[in-house]
Amino acid sequence: MTTTIRDESDKDSTTSSSTMPEYSSRRSWMSSTNLSSISSRRSSISSTTELSYFSNSHKPHKSNQIPWELIRRVRVESGQIKLEHFRLLRRVGGGDLGSVYLCEIRNPVVGLPQCFYAMKVVDREAAAIRKKLQRAEMEKEILEIIDHPFLPTLYAQFEASHYSCLVMEYCPGGDLHALRQRQPGKRFSISSAKFYAAEILLALEYLHMMGIVYRDLKPENVLVRSDGHIMLSDFDLSFKCDEVVPTIIKSKTKTIVKTPRNNSYCAMPIQPVLSCFLSQKTEQKLEIQETNQEIVAEPINARSKSFVGTHEYLAPEVISGQGHGSAVDWWTLGVFLYELIFGTTPFKGENNEKTLINILKKPLTFPRIGMSSAKEYDEMMKVQDLICRLVVKNPKKRIGSLNGSVEIKRHEFFKGVNWALIRSIKPPEVPSELVKMRGVRGAAVVPKLSKKQREEPYQIPQYFDYF
Repeated sequence: MTTTIRDESDKDSTTSSSTMPEYSSRRSWMSSTNLSSISSRRSSISSTTELSYFSNSHKPHKSNQIPWELIRRVRVESGQIKLEHFRLLRRVGGGDLGSVYLCEIRNPVVGLPQCFYAMKVVDREAAAIRKKLQRAEMEKEILEIIDHPFLPTLYAQFEASHYSCLVMEYCPGGDLHALRQRQPGKRFSISSAKFYAAEILLALEYLHMMGIVYRDLKPENVLVRSDGHIMLSDFDLSFKCDEVVPTIIKSKTKTIVKTPRNNSYCAMPIQPVLSCFLSQKTEQKLEIQETNQEIVAEPINARSKSFVGTHEYLAPEVISGQGHGSAVDWWTLGVFLYELIFGTTPFKGENNEKTLINILKKPLTFPRIGMSSAKEYDEMMKVQDLICRLVVKNPKKRIGSLNGSVEIKRHEFFKGVNWALIRSIKPPEVPSELVKMRGVRGAAVVPKLSKKQREEPYQIPQYFDYF
């Protein structure tokens, strides 16, 4: 299991943004307290922020879906979203900043089916004591501005007592780490790894365009939606610069077209429709030069000196402390792709210290895997070449460091990927289809509630965890 590290001495900075904190990942010393009294304490909302953002706009790619409509109806009826509008069903995950709960709207809306949400709950008092409050604020700020099919949709945000609550979409498929453990040999096929890596690449491309450096890519942070497509989660280690200037790059490509050449004996001023006599046809090669224009929006000026991330995924420039930028995300993409295919990370040592030494000094190698066909061998050579170009210790020589995702998309490994229509491609595994195959019992992922439980006043469960 990988561990995430955070540096308490924050030195995040960009050419246009203010310094942001990074902190340690130690567990809170606070013991569990009686939180049922929260129902008698204030349940408030940050109305100016929440209403101004959510009342006038939806996320375009989700705007016509039922979860938005349910939230809209509640807001219209109550004026603002509160904790009392939700029923927490069970804890589904947690991280350094808080716990994530599966929840649903308490009073079903007539005419609309019930649906599930994921609510991330952060104890602001505990976060402040551990000097992590600005990390939580940064994550909330990022979730407010992003709008992308492979990134989380934030439906609502509010405060209840000293808790900050973020209501997002729920991903029933778990994460890629758990999904990999269920694969034969605990590794994905090359085609499956290509699919997930392509969607991650698009998510990182969008974040970089928005001036956000992610810094914590790993299978545990990649969730699987009900349709099998992915969602990149957890932004508490990200940092943001204020401005990214898009630039247009032009590249010339040579296209070789083979055309039949007619060696007819008829000397005609124009090309005849049919040859006069039997002729010998040969191929003529024509070179056509095409100029492609591509937009690059990469935060190449963003810089941070914070020691943050997950040990096995840390880029050399993060470990050295000399300062790092958006190129760290392309290093982690290479390590991520390596783990999906080979079932382990490339520099994993017997302990964290040995892992960091390996990252700085050990050359990249690949384990031997049996190939069943020449096509599979060819694909393996392509993906290994891409990983070699991503996992380059010198960030200036790393693919994507200057032109971002544009360079990576052009790699031979991604040849044939229809980037514009990738959401139409059937994923390797679709959780909703597995539920149908298992029948009604398999679909019961949420514990049934008695009539008494459904009608009881809302409260945060006693087992709320402090992080």
